Amino acid sequence: MTERSGQAGDATGGPVPTTPVCYRHPDRETYVRCTRCDRPICPECMRDASVGHQCPECVNEGRRSVRPARTAFGGGAAGREGYVTKTLIALNVLVMVLSLASARSGTAVAGGSGLGGLLGDSTPLTRWGGVLGYASYVPFGPAHGVAAGEWYRLVTAMFLHFGLVHLLLNMWALWVLGRSLESVLGPLRFLALYLIAGIGGNVAVYLFSAPNQTSAGASTAIFGLFAAIFVIMRRLGRDTSAIVPILVINLIFTFTVPRISVAGHLGGLAVGALMALVLAYAPRMRRTMFQAAGGAILVVALLGLVLVRTGMLLG
Repeated sequence: MTERSGQAGDATGGPVPTTPVCYRHPDRETYVRCTRCDRPICPECMRDASVGHQCPECVNEGRRSVRPARTAFGGGAAGREGYVTKTLIALNVLVMVLSLASARSGTAVAGGSGLGGLLGDSTPLTRWGGVLGYASYVPFGPAHGVAAGEWYRLVTAMFLHFGLVHLLLNMWALWVLGRSLESVLGPLRFLALYLIAGIGGNVAVYLFSAPNQTSAGASTAIFGLFAAIFVIMRRLGRDTSAIVPILVINLIFTFTVPRISVAGHLGGLAVGALMALVLAYAPRMRRTMFQAAGGAILVVALLGLVLVRTGMLLG
């Protein structure tokens, strides 16, 4: 019942007019009605609408019938908050802290042989999780590496760094590139791009680097983001003139600075470009299915290359 009932008569003997009450709070009188269902609602139950007010049930029903906002590439609007980018940075920083805690020398932060001593030395954690083809830690010791079954290295390596300078350079690039890409791709598509590009770069290290060399760093994924932002911006019809010089500078550093993984950077760049093409040019009608299938094909192709390389090292 939404109105009070009564049988008392007025001076003329007719029924006394009743005052409407809120359908959710029968003890509260009100003359305001929901513009959608016409039920009386009190001030506590009023929800602002484009015209008048609505009751809570009608507001919830309207939300269920409205499709959530999507980006131009099918991603969720939550990507504008950059949650994945921030989480990836926090994870890299946490792993850096753990790596330094595992170190047995004072050169883990800086003082290594890379970038004129700015990079740090390896730590037990980088030796455990960096990309390593097939080698032993000590002479005549057991073999470690991807060929020895430690496939996890193809993932963990993108979260490990040699010293603070290495970490800061990569995290700055991730902060700049990640927020832009996550906002236009959405969180899940951006995360898929990052991980597949990072794995692609690490697979390239496994394929083309010496089996006894250890490589680590988020730069495999970062170079994938460089390629992706160029592809995405071109797809959106935006100016890419500012991106090309930055990419060229990074490639120059890749080829000229000692102890930088050329294979890792170029591999991440190539795989990131391929994944970005899948995300950007998927047909609109079956976009999600096409994007998921394209990403899966890339992963399967990378795993196939790992199997081929493993056979070569063990053969």
